[in-house]
Amino acid sequence: MSGHRAVALFAGIGGLEVGLHRHGWATELFCEVDPAAQAVLAVRFPGVDQHDDVTRLRALPYGVDLVAAGFPCQDLSQAGPTAGIGGTRSGLVDEVFRLIGRRRGGPRWLLLENVPFMLQLQGGQAMRHLTGALAERGFRWAYRVVDARAFGLPQRRPRVVLLASRTEDPRAVLFRTDAMPPTDPHPADVACGFYWTEGIRGLGWAVDAIPTLKGGSTIGIASPPAIRLPQGGLVTPGISDAERLQGFPAGWTEPALGKVGVRTGHRWKLVGNAVSTGMSDWIGAELRAHGAYEADGERRLNPGDPWPAGAWGTDGLAYRVDRSPWPVRRSYRHLAGFVREPKPLSARATAGFLRRARAGGLRFVPGFLDDVADHLRTMGGDPREAA
Repeated sequence: MSGHRAVALFAGIGGLEVGLHRHGWATELFCEVDPAAQAVLAVRFPGVDQHDDVTRLRALPYGVDLVAAGFPCQDLSQAGPTAGIGGTRSGLVDEVFRLIGRRRGGPRWLLLENVPFMLQLQGGQAMRHLTGALAERGFRWAYRVVDARAFGLPQRRPRVVLLASRTEDPRAVLFRTDAMPPTDPHPADVACGFYWTEGIRGLGWAVDAIPTLKGGSTIGIASPPAIRLPQGGLVTPGISDAERLQGFPAGWTEPALGKVGVRTGHRWKLVGNAVSTGMSDWIGAELRAHGAYEADGERRLNPGDPWPAGAWGTDGLAYRVDRSPWPVRRSYRHLAGFVREPKPLSARATAGFLRRARAGGLRFVPGFLDDVADHLRTMGGDPREAA
């Protein structure tokens, strides 16, 4: 790897940068609009130049080697307004394309990250937009859906990682390694995560893991997940547990509290919007290794084909690559022993979830709603009132 200079756009709290820095990349510029996230970056990456508006950023530092951008997902998420890549938030990715330019110079690598739902939303329009913009600028691109559990963290968090270059082969980074995901244990034997703020349209059920951390919910409040313990009882993790579930050290977002008006709920939003550092560490390691890639089993994608979980393209052509969402299989940290600051789910929260679950049409694993009702009794509530 000849160059190590990086720029972070839509930087959040630095999830991409934490992993990249472990492998020699040095960030020279952050662009992030949220003042709370800016406060975290200022403390965790001291001395790095900061900008707060990507639309007013005129140019990238000369000779930068990598641009990383976990661009906004609100318009592309299944839980959001699903406005698509043309939405006011997710559409800001076009500022990335403006900054990398159309000339042959510019960054050697471009790294983008977002939610997998964009592969199917509006018939895959988002990915067509991204890959078309890259092709117009002379980039070869590759993407892969990757799950944070592959790196040993008990959070089911699939994300699309898109890597592009004008001079290198991104396939050698994203597709070089592959591992088989393990078989999930029986739900009765392990802790299982779910969203207590859901219950009618969604649940996010995850076995031996929590569902994807997020910054909001369908009932409009900060949304820590709940955990059903194998021995009975429902608990919620604390904010420091959430930071660790994303791969950060506990307390990573504490500098945000120095901003006027920032409360713990906003720290949940910062963590929920972050990139898992386990994933960025893997990318950093693969960028350094940059080993040979053997094209095995690739198949041409025709216009109108659905976007698969992995693909690459160049010169207007695209090819399917079959890879699992587990590029590696790190030693797994089981959910029941991971959470250090569990708190019982309150009677009010439990009753609200039970009421929504009974009113909705979702299916649940056998015994789950009985466990919820038992927990409500333990917390002093009456399950009959949650009918």
